[in-house]
Amino acid sequence: MLLQSRGRMSAFALARALEVSVRTVYRDVDSLSAAGVPVYGDRGRSGGYQLREGWRTQLTGLTSGEARALLMTGLPGPAKALGLGEAAASAHLKLLAALPADWRGDAERVGARFHLDPMSWFRGAAPADHLRVVAEAVWGERRLRMRYESWTAVSDRVVDPLGLVLKGGAWYLVARDRREPRTFRVAAIESAQVLDERFVRPARFDLAAFWTESTRRFEEGVYRDFATLRVSAVGLNRLRGFGPIVAQAVQRTMGPPDRQGWRQVTVPIESVEYAAREMLRLGDEAVVLEPAALRDALRATAAQMLAAYDRAQSASPPNRSTRPPARRTQDG
Repeated sequence: MLLQSRGRMSAFALARALEVSVRTVYRDVDSLSAAGVPVYGDRGRSGGYQLREGWRTQLTGLTSGEARALLMTGLPGPAKALGLGEAAASAHLKLLAALPADWRGDAERVGARFHLDPMSWFRGAAPADHLRVVAEAVWGERRLRMRYESWTAVSDRVVDPLGLVLKGGAWYLVARDRREPRTFRVAAIESAQVLDERFVRPARFDLAAFWTESTRRFEEGVYRDFATLRVSAVGLNRLRGFGPIVAQAVQRTMGPPDRQGWRQVTVPIESVEYAAREMLRLGDEAVVLEPAALRDALRATAAQMLAAYDRAQSASPPNRSTRPPARRTQDG
């Protein structure tokens, strides 16, 4: 496969790519030749091994697990959003046709038994009206003119589109704006036009590495302060659901349980105002110890809620029904 995709390669280059010894490469070449693969070598500084011109291997070299993994990538979703639904379906059929007959039934079960749903509960996919135009610019390495609505203003930009990322059901464009790569929400693009002007893609740009690092910096930069809480076992589980960074802080700072089974933890927060809203999700399963401003904000909110319910109770007629409402559950 290396010779088919890269052309002529020396024994040393093959050994380095396969992480084996040169002697092993010599033995493998002999085995390939004995199996009927037309591979031959030339001596000299510019020599190396290569396949006979025009010869290509077939997909019958796939293992059953490899075939299932490839068919997993063809599950409905992103390909359809990018306008590649028919192409993905066609590739799926061609791959099935190329597989040995005894593997075909096993591979066909992938679509019937596995379904990918990247959305969280009670959330819909973010609108991405210009996704296909953006994808065209990314694929063709052509500049993109767009009108973009950020948190602060609406602006017209010309960017170099480097890649698309699907995260949590929302599409993001990674593009070079002026000099540095930046991230843009595709749903916030109000208009998009692919320009005839091409750009030179940075040779060392790695989309996956950029996304991992930028999301890490974003998540760490959001949290600017810390809060110390005393929480029950139920409160701990709820607190872990606030996000991976909070969950890691819970695990790292969690103290021993007291007589009631409650523990003390320290977690990062964005701000007192935002944390006060989030901490309400913990109910009476947690008590904020520090900072005092957050504790006071929660007490003030609780007092306002209690007063509102008292006013509503006094204004509404008595309810004769004492049966509590049915509780909806979702088995996981």
